Amino acid sequence: MDKLSSYGSQPLRVTLVHDWLTGMRGGEKVLEQLCKRFPEAPLWTLLYVPGTVSDTITDRVIHTSPMQRLPWVRSKYRHYLPLFPLMAELTRVSDADVVISSSHAVAKAMVKKDEGGRPLHICYIHTPMRYVWDRFDDYFGPRKVGTILSSSVFRPVAKMLQWYDLRTVNRVDKFVANSRFVAERVRRLYGREAEVLPPPVDVQRFARVTRSPEDWYLMVTALAPYKRVDEAICACAALGRKLKIVGSGPERKRLQVLARDRGGEVEFLGFVQDEELAEWYGRAKGLLFPGIEDFGIAPVEAIAAGCPVVALKQGGILDSMTDRTAVLYSEESVEGLVQAIRDFELRSFDERELRRRAAQFTPERFLAGFEEILAEVLPGMALRDLAFGTYN
Repeated sequence: MDKLSSYGSQPLRVTLVHDWLTGMRGGEKVLEQLCKRFPEAPLWTLLYVPGTVSDTITDRVIHTSPMQRLPWVRSKYRHYLPLFPLMAELTRVSDADVVISSSHAVAKAMVKKDEGGRPLHICYIHTPMRYVWDRFDDYFGPRKVGTILSSSVFRPVAKMLQWYDLRTVNRVDKFVANSRFVAERVRRLYGREAEVLPPPVDVQRFARVTRSPEDWYLMVTALAPYKRVDEAICACAALGRKLKIVGSGPERKRLQVLARDRGGEVEFLGFVQDEELAEWYGRAKGLLFPGIEDFGIAPVEAIAAGCPVVALKQGGILDSMTDRTAVLYSEESVEGLVQAIRDFELRSFDERELRRRAAQFTPERFLAGFEEILAEVLPGMALRDLAFGTYN
């Protein structure tokens, strides 16, 4: 039984919640550590695609929503965005003492409290729904879907989702954000404070990399609109620099056309296994990171491998990178990135310093930080009036 038994005479029933299980990205890496911490806890989610997440996550009872049975949902689940609130309402957890949600969409809403305010709900929030708040235009703006669809279809859907997002804030007792950047968004949008706990990064996987830098730059990213891969392609083309891109996503075809039109020497590597990714970090001159991220795991992986970074000086990157690990630039444009690359090529970096900085973001540190949060929020409730029991 989990160590939460130490907070009372009987073990507390803990349940985990995550938006959907369709791949091992940053949110799933957080969930994986929570699953290690609570190995018997059941997991609730909108959708589970077998074979897409680790055994650590799936080695438990998994409850899914009615969305699981919708047509083409495994590959087209984002098309069901307007139904997310309904699916969340039909899949709310109640039979638990403590719910821990890992949320970037509606997971934080999937909790049904009783009249006494139970279960206690701790939400590790990766971000409020980015596609309906700060980044609507990146996904559904006129340049992406056309003026008519943007204004008459997607804008009303976004307004509905914003309303639902705000209406369900009170289902959370404790917000934990992955960066100061996200904590500020929680404060601004939800009117709530959030404790900051950086996500776990498996830096040990890259600490054994032997650096042998070559004359090309690397990006490790999903090929999504807000990642600004197009800026990196254009900047490298303008400077005559080679670029390799690890990752996949809906923007791939457009970006390949852009690279061809700009005459850039760009190699799209697609998804790679961890061992191969470590090799790319070891050989790259530097990692380019022009997007505004909620935290940004790839830059931490890069410096763990001794690979310095060129990054836009905004967002969660400010929690991980310093002037000793990266060139941080302020002008949010292709020209700004071009100048940053030029500045980078005049710099030298201490590989030991990069690796020391990365060591501050290990899974062990994440779990230790989460344990402190549990100790802070649980003892009084656990000893006073929480129901105890075993997992179902």
